[in-house]
Amino acid sequence: MNTNKKIVIIALSTLAIGLLLGWLIFGGSSSESKMDDEHQHTTEIAGETVWTCSMHPQIRQGEPGDCPICGMDLIPLDNDDGEELDPMAVSMSPTAMQLADIRTAIVGTMDPVKSVRLNGKVQEDERLVFSQSSHIPGRIEKLMVNFTGEFVRKGQAIAYIYSPDLVTAQEELFEAQKIKDTQPQLFNSAKEKLKNWKLTDTQVEQILKAGTPKEEFAVQADVSGYVTEKMVNLGDYIRKGEAIYEIADLSKVWVLFDVYESEMPWIKKDDKVNFTVASLPGETFEGKITFLDPVIDPKTRVAKARVEVSNRGQTLKPEMFASGTVEATLPKKSDNVIVPKTAVMWTGTRSVVYVKNTTASGVSFMMRNVVLGPALGDSFIVESGLTAGEEIAVNGTFSIDAAAQLAGKPSMMNPEGGPAMTGHNHGDMEMSASPSTSVPTNKEEVKPVSINKNAKDALKPLFAEYLNFKDALVSDNLAEAQSTASDLKAKLDAVNMSIFTGESHNVWMSYSSDLKNALQHVQHLKTIAELRTTFQQVSEGMIKLTKAFNPLEKRLYVQYCPMADDNKGANWLSTEEEIRNPYFGESMLTCGEVENILK
Repeated sequence: MNTNKKIVIIALSTLAIGLLLGWLIFGGSSSESKMDDEHQHTTEIAGETVWTCSMHPQIRQGEPGDCPICGMDLIPLDNDDGEELDPMAVSMSPTAMQLADIRTAIVGTMDPVKSVRLNGKVQEDERLVFSQSSHIPGRIEKLMVNFTGEFVRKGQAIAYIYSPDLVTAQEELFEAQKIKDTQPQLFNSAKEKLKNWKLTDTQVEQILKAGTPKEEFAVQADVSGYVTEKMVNLGDYIRKGEAIYEIADLSKVWVLFDVYESEMPWIKKDDKVNFTVASLPGETFEGKITFLDPVIDPKTRVAKARVEVSNRGQTLKPEMFASGTVEATLPKKSDNVIVPKTAVMWTGTRSVVYVKNTTASGVSFMMRNVVLGPALGDSFIVESGLTAGEEIAVNGTFSIDAAAQLAGKPSMMNPEGGPAMTGHNHGDMEMSASPSTSVPTNKEEVKPVSINKNAKDALKPLFAEYLNFKDALVSDNLAEAQSTASDLKAKLDAVNMSIFTGESHNVWMSYSSDLKNALQHVQHLKTIAELRTTFQQVSEGMIKLTKAFNPLEKRLYVQYCPMADDNKGANWLSTEEEIRNPYFGESMLTCGEVENILK
């Protein structure tokens, strides 16, 4: 009996030990295997590389390849956690920043100095311009100075005049001389009469000594200078006080600079001006502004800033062109922040910059509105929006903004952010379209109108040339696009309007007029961008013609690209369903989608 109990106990113990060992071996192994599988799977997921495009960061693929938008090689996404600290910021990898040539700088303060360039002319000093007149009425007998530009000295005889009045006055002097002992007052009056004609005492004494009337009298120069205008000719009769020459003293000259309205707040009296003259290369002159016009010329919209210059050696001549520079300094403020012009983007009503933020997860850029002050050459004063010490992008800002637009982040043209304009097929990559972004440009409802066979045949060459125009733009062929556009205009002009009768006549006149307006200047277009703008207008008219008259016996596809016309979207017609984009050509050949089929 005792033996049986022992056997039972041993059996039960063995069974228990076996179950325990089985659970430990198989159960633990299964659990551990399961945990290992989960860990291994998690590791594989966590270690999966995401590939993106440096220029189109919205592209995300699980394997390397080419960007379906621009064709560039995809690069690994250097973002371990794939998240940004600020959901409105645009993160960029170091590789993407290098490829986009993005450079940054730390904002600082400095003395606001603006370099203002001025253009002007050398002119005579108005205070040193004299009119040389004759004090004797009579006839010009001799002209000692016969041309402008000649230099005269003060006291030099410049003309000789015959004056009957002066001859009579001399005879009166001789008669008064005879009775000067009895009537000295009469003699003195006769001499004073001659002196009134600016004859000197010496000349009067010479006349008395000669005893005979002098018929020619010299006109002497009152000042030294250059004759700038000759006003009489030999034999002319002149009155007392009438000008004979205009004489300018060029020992000092004025340089009159044009100051435009926008620059007037910067230019002040006594500002120092450094200037050069084109005809004197290598020489630099300097002076101070001594006078500013109090009024603006109503025709040229400028005021004159006068700089007075000593003209040693007569090197500066009137009418010479001068180019000057004024370094204008504004009152310094404690918060004057200066940024380069390349850092600022304008929308017409707003100015924005991109502020850099560096964290453990990478580099990101955040758009910020700023208020700009005056321009300082290659930089701006920022009145508000930035503080000293912040780091901003100073080069490549358009690349950052493009990435923000495509990623639906706040950008220059879309400050609130939102879905990117990608509701179409870029190659083999399918993207969902937002109802607010994929909106056709041609919304007008066109009522079908019946036309006869002659009218349809007349329209077929028009459509053929339009399709040639489209194909030339697809191929980025400027010369072919210019030629086909001109041919399209010629085909349009050749259509006889009389073949359209009844209601169709009014429809044709309306749509053909729009097409002619779009094509009227096509022969003057020089760039493919201008031709694409014309093509967009022509396409709208051709789509309306197709809907109204349906002249072709085959299908026409109305295709649409929302990125054309500055992201406003544009349509075109094609006989093939496959997308071949005429608005971007090879750069975005498959950008677009079929919007409608006209049968």
